[in-house]
Amino acid sequence: MKRFHVHVAVSDLEQSVRFYSALFGTEPVVKKADYAKWMLEDPRINFAISNRRAKAGIDHLGLQAENGAELEEIGTRLAQADVSTTAQKGANCCYAKSDKYWTVDPQGIPWESFHTLDGVPLYGEDTRTKAMVKETASACCAR
Repeated sequence: MKRFHVHVAVSDLEQSVRFYSALFGTEPVVKKADYAKWMLEDPRINFAISNRRAKAGIDHLGLQAENGAELEEIGTRLAQADVSTTAQKGANCCYAKSDKYWTVDPQGIPWESFHTLDGVPLYGEDTRTKAMVKETASACCAR
């Protein structure tokens, strides 16, 4: 079963951690100096915040797949939607190693579909193509 993903850029991480922890009724499962993540079951969401962007607000949305086959199914559906996608295999981003597909919806909102393979100790660098980085300049790990 897929999990909805939301990544919000925040200006004050500690204040935001307090707010979202109270809202969700639980502490984040990952907390770093620049990033926090909640893996909630009700609602089923991967909610992440970071203070790595100049502008606060929605950074990107996404779907987290539970396995590689589920991710490939999402990639196939995106291809049928006639939108540009960029595949990343083994990307190190947001303290995780993941396989992913990036795209941009008709409103310009970046969407990340991903399957997490492992954790990594650093925030990471994204390796999307220059064209997709330009389209998704605010998305995870885009510099």
